[in-house]
Amino acid sequence: MRTSPIGIPDRWMTALLSVLFVLSWSSGFIGAKLGASDASILTVLMWRFLVIAAVLAGVVAVVWRRWSMPRMSRSQWTIQAIVGALSQAGYTVTVYWAIELGVSTGTTALIDGVQPLVVAALAGPILGAATHGRQWWGLLVGAAGVVVVSWTDATSSTASAPWWAYLVPLLGMASLVTATFLERRVTVVIPPILTLAIHCGTSAVVFSAAAVVAGSAVPPMQGGFWIAIAWLTVLSTVGGYGLYWALLRRVGVTSVNSLMFLMPPVTAVWGTAVYGEPFTWTTALGLGMAIGATWVVNWSGSEQPSTGAGAANTPVREAVGR
Repeated sequence: MRTSPIGIPDRWMTALLSVLFVLSWSSGFIGAKLGASDASILTVLMWRFLVIAAVLAGVVAVVWRRWSMPRMSRSQWTIQAIVGALSQAGYTVTVYWAIELGVSTGTTALIDGVQPLVVAALAGPILGAATHGRQWWGLLVGAAGVVVVSWTDATSSTASAPWWAYLVPLLGMASLVTATFLERRVTVVIPPILTLAIHCGTSAVVFSAAAVVAGSAVPPMQGGFWIAIAWLTVLSTVGGYGLYWALLRRVGVTSVNSLMFLMPPVTAVWGTAVYGEPFTWTTALGLGMAIGATWVVNWSGSEQPSTGAGAANTPVREAVGR
């Protein structure tokens, strides 16, 4: 049995990283609601990414002097900047906008939960990574679990969001899927800390420019705003995005995206803990279906290596529980 550099069996390390990823990523929906209560979405996003970009720039500067960091061409910098703009700026702005329009955190997570099915359908044609029959069944069960969790909220008579607001998170999901496939075509292996720094730096520039133009750059002085910024910086950005790209390289597209099925029910748990939202039997049922679907997808086996340009740096590993 292979082990990680710190002595933990590889499959257990993958499982641990997966749990941390789900908790971190789902926390972003709660952080979005927390931050939007004190400021506009552009203000929250600007300061969220400015803070983390500054911290990561300092870390990279120290690491660059101590370690042998790879030399990157202008085109490689450009590609990573585009990936960052799509996966962070494009994704987060749609989540925040949808919640500000009145779409609940659970329904926003539901729409984003379509992502694993989209990725599975496109993985073969784009990456040459086959999705097996049992994985397809797991994906479908996971999608059903997502619907069970969020159906009541989405059809509630108290919903105040306009109909088109429910299309907004769909655009964010498409943006993240595009970034995922673009990153998988990259042939140069880049340390995760450098990748995350480029992505966050790009998002900081995008949101800062937008906030200045909109006159929303000055942050409020309320303590709740800065608590939200700290929450989003540590959990959602470092934990969520950092672990997303790390797991993508570790277990592949289909397996890591199957974890997205856990986001709506786990978001519901977050909502219960932070905002006192009810945890119903449908939440429990959907959570169980999502957990079962995630296990089935990963137990079925890893995706096959890509035959495209990204194959050279795509580790083909056993999936969790195999």
